[in-house]
Amino acid sequence: MSDAAAPLLAVSDLETHFPIRRGLFRRVVGQVRAVDGISFTIQRGRTLGLVGESGCGKTTAGRSILRLVEPTAGSVRFAGREVRAERPATLRSLRRRMQIVFQDPYGSLNPRMTVRALLEEGLLVHRMGDSRERLRRMTAALERTGMPAATLARYPHEFSGGQRQRIAIARAVVLEPEFLVLDEPISALDVSIQAQVVNLLVELRRELGLTYLFVSHDLSVVEYISDDVAVMYLGRLVETAPAADLYARPLHPYTHALFSAVPSVEAERRRRRIILPGDVPSPARPPAGCRFHPRCPLAEAVCREVDPPATVVGGHRVHCHVAARELSAGDAAAASARIASLLAAGGGPPDGTAKLRGDAAEEVSPSSPSGSGKATP
Repeated sequence: MSDAAAPLLAVSDLETHFPIRRGLFRRVVGQVRAVDGISFTIQRGRTLGLVGESGCGKTTAGRSILRLVEPTAGSVRFAGREVRAERPATLRSLRRRMQIVFQDPYGSLNPRMTVRALLEEGLLVHRMGDSRERLRRMTAALERTGMPAATLARYPHEFSGGQRQRIAIARAVVLEPEFLVLDEPISALDVSIQAQVVNLLVELRRELGLTYLFVSHDLSVVEYISDDVAVMYLGRLVETAPAADLYARPLHPYTHALFSAVPSVEAERRRRRIILPGDVPSPARPPAGCRFHPRCPLAEAVCREVDPPATVVGGHRVHCHVAARELSAGDAAAASARIASLLAAGGGPPDGTAKLRGDAAEEVSPSSPSGSGKATP
């Protein structure tokens, strides 16, 4: 495979478990399986959106890729180099090419440091230029993110949330990275400025040739910014596909439920609201078989016993026994429509909300607060 065709980032069977300790001697009595065997690739210059409910392991996956959290097992290859095998000295040089923008701009910027100190810290660590060159790089990074050079002399508390996030983005791009993990970069911002930050990220990707892992639970934003989308549930990926394909023809019942929560002014894009029963199981005690089966309206006996393997049609990959059977004819569009009809079979009128519990359904007002557009079915 040529360098041009090889993915910039390749993640294979990545696991990150956290020990549960109890007793006087703090013995390990279990493991929280935050990330439990995920695999995906990102081509250079593309954006992979990673979506799922809160607590499904999205943020832990992003941090594990950068080794901000040490993975338990698996492989992370960046530009052909195995990240998990790197020693601290070589990992530091590799991290200049892999940066992260955190969710909370109020917590990620040290209030005791000026903006200049915040941006210059990474340049000093990586020995990038003399003082004049560093000033040039910092000024250019701020201007790219829409902040004036005078920002350098001020402290984080003097800025709004949107301005702080622009500074956080400038801190990441000042090192001229190739890959950014964007960990819910707009969720802490007012709706009025979220679009500005998203458009800034799109512009930076185009100008600088960046590659993104965009972690979010806002499905509308993910659709706008992503080339490909991966859906995560309880530490595992359940479906991965090009964004346009996934939004038009979702195959996994969980993906259908997520997308049903997205409001739309376009009548043809509106979906019957699906509210899943129960809560997400504990990652310390994941269910056997398919991890979604305790909440899945279409669950069968095999779902409770056998972990579904990946079924691939074109660039669409799904882990679901029901979807695999529907895909046996090789027509993803027909399979998606059939699964949607099965999910809606127990529902009420088209303007209502189907609350599915196996074969039962009850009607909920479409104006319920649950129709928030966030990926929390």
